[in-house]
Amino acid sequence: MSTGFEPPQLIRQKLVYKGRKFDFEVARLRLPNRAEGEWECVRHPGGALAVPVTAEGQLVLVRQYRFAAQGRLLEFPAGTVELHEDPATTIQREIEEETGYRAHRWQTLGKFFLAPGYSDEIIYAFLARDLEKLATPPGQDEDEDLEIVLMTPQELEAAIHRGDPIDAKSICSFFLARPVLAAEA
Repeated sequence: MSTGFEPPQLIRQKLVYKGRKFDFEVARLRLPNRAEGEWECVRHPGGALAVPVTAEGQLVLVRQYRFAAQGRLLEFPAGTVELHEDPATTIQREIEEETGYRAHRWQTLGKFFLAPGYSDEIIYAFLARDLEKLATPPGQDEDEDLEIVLMTPQELEAAIHRGDPIDAKSICSFFLARPVLAAEA
């Protein structure tokens, strides 16, 4: 079955930068209308994110310094999917490292492109419940500066609408989780 969509033709592709977390490449393409141009892309292995909910119904977030934003952002715990790693494995590790909680019940919320105008990164979002506070949480990564923040869903939604510094993947995942949380309330 044809979709009627003809993909662009790749003329050349060049790796400009190979980094620790992502690569940057430039590709020259010929579009179906025969126009040619160059497109830049950040190649990223993807990320996994958890919306952790305590037994009391509070959301567990982290306030983290982000160099690109030149400030601290409120975020749900998340991490980069390692090579050949399942996103569920990634987030189970990250939630413990970043928050000191272990979740015993997981639900997939969905996946979405983070910024498809310049990156192929996909975020895999999960709802994490039945949290257990670890007696001895694992240490944070050396490049992380995190503060744990507990908020009700109503407090987080108000912060989003106020324009508090909250990253897009957390906002999107919150709204994916909201119907599930409302049904359980």
